[in-house]
Amino acid sequence: MPLNIVLIEPEIPNNTGNIGRLALASGSNLHLVKPFGFEIVDSKLKRAGLDYWQHLQVTYYNNIEDFFKKNKDEKLVFLSSHGTKTHWDIPFEDNMFLIFGKESVGLPKSITENNTSVYKIPLYSEYVRSLNLANAVSIVVYEGLNKLR
Repeated sequence: MPLNIVLIEPEIPNNTGNIGRLALASGSNLHLVKPFGFEIVDSKLKRAGLDYWQHLQVTYYNNIEDFFKKNKDEKLVFLSSHGTKTHWDIPFEDNMFLIFGKESVGLPKSITENNTSVYKIPLYSEYVRSLNLANAVSIVVYEGLNKLR
């Protein structure tokens, strides 16, 4: 029952390292879409999980168009603070792709405005715009695992 975690243009190495560790721990596959805001050998990435990298299933894409071209027939779900449904409403399936945007701006509007599969994690404070990317991925992945078990 693997899930696929997709990071579109991740910017913060610690987040990507922690998400890599989460992917391995949850039996998920990690998909990284360039450009990155760091090098894969970055010391912060290593501290956050690179020592696990050799055991992790990672697929790299040159850009967002490359990702969509190679995965056009897959079940894709997008996570954004602009979603109209919550992550509890995701109809999880084996091999589903959970797609997250970059830390600074999230997913491009071209994605969030043109898809019906855009979900959000509800926030209960007016003072919080969004969650840390690694935390958001953890919440959604383990919700999916719970529903698929």
